[in-house]
Amino acid sequence: MKTVFPAWSDTAFRVALVGGVLAVTAVVVGPMIYVRTPFHQKREYPLDQPVQFDHRHHVRDDGIDCLYCHSGARKTPYAGIPATEVCMGCHAQVWPDSVQLEPVRRSYFSGEPLRWSRVHDLPDYVYFNHSAHVNKGVGCVTCHGRVDRMALDYQVASLAMGWCLDCHRSPEKNLRPLSEVTSMTWQPPPGRAGDALARKLAAQYRVRHLTDCTTCHR
Repeated sequence: MKTVFPAWSDTAFRVALVGGVLAVTAVVVGPMIYVRTPFHQKREYPLDQPVQFDHRHHVRDDGIDCLYCHSGARKTPYAGIPATEVCMGCHAQVWPDSVQLEPVRRSYFSGEPLRWSRVHDLPDYVYFNHSAHVNKGVGCVTCHGRVDRMALDYQVASLAMGWCLDCHRSPEKNLRPLSEVTSMTWQPPPGRAGDALARKLAAQYRVRHLTDCTTCHR
């Protein structure tokens, strides 16, 4: 007796069924994977800036402290971008005629600020206080990476909520003496000595394990 469907129809149905399941899975899982990629999180992608500021030269070669340019990090929620006057404090005498520094000189004499591209840009619904972290012994390198190795600054950490919570649940591992907050190379003592120092600093700075929603979402 002749069948209604050809012999290959069973195979086609199975392929279509498997394809449908994979498609539904991709629709659900795909975005979850994408939001965790460096491309979406803008990690490790240097941004064009109005001035090609080389962190390697300023931090590593000249030994300029992070807080010299980002003075607000210890006093306010915002680290701040250095005003042109800060740049000209050095470059009025160092490379004063450099073509690369023409935008800086133009900004200084015109009073028009440079329009820097923001590298670390948290969502508007996230509250972050730089001074609360810096004054509790969290080093700049913990979040910003080894800027002393960056020609152009770029984002290293994911800045995702899970990444923040990992530190807030156990902040001791990221604490250091306040004198070493801006150091790019400081490392805790190995083994038990490092654990003891972490506990000591946490007690000294009165570090709390803040994981309530209102800590960051206000």
